[in-house]
Amino acid sequence: MKAVMPSVSKNFLEDRQRKGWDRWDEMWDGVLHMPPMPNREHQDFEGSFETYLRTRWALNRDVKVFHQINVASLGGWPHDYRIPDLVILSEKRLQLIDRNDYFEGAPEVVVEIRCPGDESVEKLEFYAKIGISEVWIIDRDTKKPEIHLLKGKKYKQKAVASNGWLQSDFTGLELRAGNPGKLSIRLSGKEGSQVDLP
Repeated sequence: MKAVMPSVSKNFLEDRQRKGWDRWDEMWDGVLHMPPMPNREHQDFEGSFETYLRTRWALNRDVKVFHQINVASLGGWPHDYRIPDLVILSEKRLQLIDRNDYFEGAPEVVVEIRCPGDESVEKLEFYAKIGISEVWIIDRDTKKPEIHLLKGKKYKQKAVASNGWLQSDFTGLELRAGNPGKLSIRLSGKEGSQVDLP
């Protein structure tokens, strides 16, 4: 269920902040979006995915992996930002966009874990506007992955290869839904590197 509040009182916002309920709040061009906190399954999957990326993939590469960081448009902070579940970017890109509390501009990849009723797909327009090359959307329940590649000003969903894997251009990682409720991930073409998350 979605609801619209024409105005929000200062007391309401202070109460949300005091209780920690604003952790995942986003500003969409000056409009406050207040999604619910991710459930346990979402957090478990996100944590496993981040751990894999940091310890098994990013190690010895010139890249960084972050979770739940504010990604703002140029000059948009704090009135226009989104909070992807995970962000993957090169060290060089990090130096350009890092503002500590937020990134100002596009990392190379953002990951959204899609849950029933969330706004993962609606965020694509913003991600395209700021120039994010790849958006991964992974269904929380089925673990079916999608990779959206920026072509011009819009995203085109990448087709699954004949072997059933979906390869990321930036990372070289391959993804597919594995055993029920698992995401299979591996280094491109290396069968022995496959891991099922979580």
